[in-house]
Amino acid sequence: MSTRLGSKAAASQVEYPDSDGKRMAENTLQFQWIVTIKEGLDALFRDRADVFVAGDLLWYPIEGDNKTRTAPDALVAFGRPKGYRGSYRQWDEGGIAPQVVFEVLSPGNRAGEMRRKLQFYERFGVEEYYVYDPDRNTFAAYRREGERLVPIPDPAGMVSPRLGVRFELTDDAFALIGPDGRRFLTYLELAEQRDALARGEEQQRLRADRLAEKLRALGIDPDALD
Repeated sequence: MSTRLGSKAAASQVEYPDSDGKRMAENTLQFQWIVTIKEGLDALFRDRADVFVAGDLLWYPIEGDNKTRTAPDALVAFGRPKGYRGSYRQWDEGGIAPQVVFEVLSPGNRAGEMRRKLQFYERFGVEEYYVYDPDRNTFAAYRREGERLVPIPDPAGMVSPRLGVRFELTDDAFALIGPDGRRFLTYLELAEQRDALARGEEQQRLRADRLAEKLRALGIDPDALD
């Protein structure tokens, strides 16, 4: 008993830093894709209180071990509440590992590094693992089969079982399509879409005002037509 109590006390004294000192992204293209994927997933599950989405958040799978860790570019944990976290400590999350993770590559990523990430996700229970390289426009997908994360030979056009998101890859473009058929947009694209909607609403208001003026010129009260 005393040994177990001692080990628990030692584990509770271990510090789990919220940062590993590494940059989130190495270039603007990689950063844009990380943000687009993370924010798109956040929007997709905005009405699900039991789905936690994060980007570049350190994940510690083992209590008492602050060396075994990684920070996926985006992660989704089903069965966990939304809210602030400095890191994802799996033992504080009901033992639930993120079921889905994304990595967005940069020219600085090395094969050995990505192999270690795959082994980490495989070891600690990830169900779906997706890798996009925006510089080469290549996409890889892995799905759990037993204890292994197995590569999907031709992932273009596939739908994520967990997310319901479809991945489209052409010779010069990559897109994530939500269950509603809408593509994940960058913030700039969302802003342009919002501005276009606002302009359309303004044009409709102006047309309605002009019609009301014509009716009044004819001696008709437009408000009496409602």
